[in-house]
Amino acid sequence: MIFFSYLLLVLALICLDQWLKIWVSTNIALNHSQHFIPGVMDLTNLHNYGAAWSMFQGQQLFFSIVTVVVIAGIGYCFWRFRHRHPILLCLSLILAGAVGNFIDRLLQGYVVDMFEFLPVNFPVFNIADMCLTIGVIMLIIIVLREDDEK
Repeated sequence: MIFFSYLLLVLALICLDQWLKIWVSTNIALNHSQHFIPGVMDLTNLHNYGAAWSMFQGQQLFFSIVTVVVIAGIGYCFWRFRHRHPILLCLSLILAGAVGNFIDRLLQGYVVDMFEFLPVNFPVFNIADMCLTIGVIMLIIIVLREDDEK
């Protein structure tokens, strides 16, 4: 039953990510912005053919292989750490982010990014990117805290 809760979370995050990507693609012209939080953040319709900071442009086969390996690894970790709820939460976020961007790459050949911080020069990102980043950071913190406790 616990797995069902985490899988529901993964599904909800993927749906939210995909819905917002579709909304942005439908309502904001490519490479244009719309105010979201004036002076802080805009919604920008950007197509990313690479990874973070548009690195590895056009390497779709590479991203596909890496994503399949990550999904398989997360599947194993879900089983391995099935009684460790904080780790399952991290894995759920990572899985949702990986699958959310993988869907874009498979269907379109690029990832739709939309959140643009205005006060700083930071790459435009999406919900899947947030899930991946938060999940990885939380997992690192958990691992580091466990090392400190030993």
